[in-house]
Amino acid sequence: MKLNIFKTDTEVLASLAQYFADCAKEAIEARDRFTVALSGGSSPKKLHQLLASDYRDTIDWDKVYFFFGDERDVPLTDAQSNYLMAKQTLFDPLEIEPSHVFAVQTHLGAEEAAIDYTRNLIHFFDGHNACFDLVILGLGDNSHTASLFPHTSVLTDDSASVQALYIDEVKMNRITFTAPLINNAHHIAFLVYGAGKAAAVKHILEDPKDIQEYPAQLIKGKDLQWFLDQPAAAKLEKK
Repeated sequence: MKLNIFKTDTEVLASLAQYFADCAKEAIEARDRFTVALSGGSSPKKLHQLLASDYRDTIDWDKVYFFFGDERDVPLTDAQSNYLMAKQTLFDPLEIEPSHVFAVQTHLGAEEAAIDYTRNLIHFFDGHNACFDLVILGLGDNSHTASLFPHTSVLTDDSASVQALYIDEVKMNRITFTAPLINNAHHIAFLVYGAGKAAAVKHILEDPKDIQEYPAQLIKGKDLQWFLDQPAAAKLEKK
């Protein structure tokens, strides 16, 4: 694991954008495609905008395939949809081929959407365990990542799959990658900034293991990198 700590969120985003570009170059050279699972929420919006502008001509976007680490059980046209945010900030500005974007088909209902997405991953990765080139993750104030929320059944799911669950904390169904599916990735990057995340960062990186209380502790990878600003890293004892 590597910590990348910067003074400002602007520097954090610039560093992660370059890391994204480096991962893309490596994957395209090795496998002629780059598979990336995007994070939901509001934090990645500025990252997408940066990629769609400064990296418009430096990444071979025709060879990039986009997936979603989690999704809210809302229509794809809903303002809460992770897909819609990515469409507006990344796919449309870059004119990404629709066949290269794998949205969660929420109109099927959460349970069937999760089964459908798992099936699509098996097909895309030719029946092998899905191994993404890059998974981008955020971190909630309550130490969740993707939709791996505290004290939910998905935390003990050892399958590399996509699962549906109802999360009482947010009164909503979610569709999420399991931790084993995330951990299969060649590269995993946490994007975390702001003082409000400092306690969660401390829990995940330095507190005793308690996956029920701090689900993001489940994430381990071949190349696991954290992109943090100083306020988010403020409570860490080892930097």
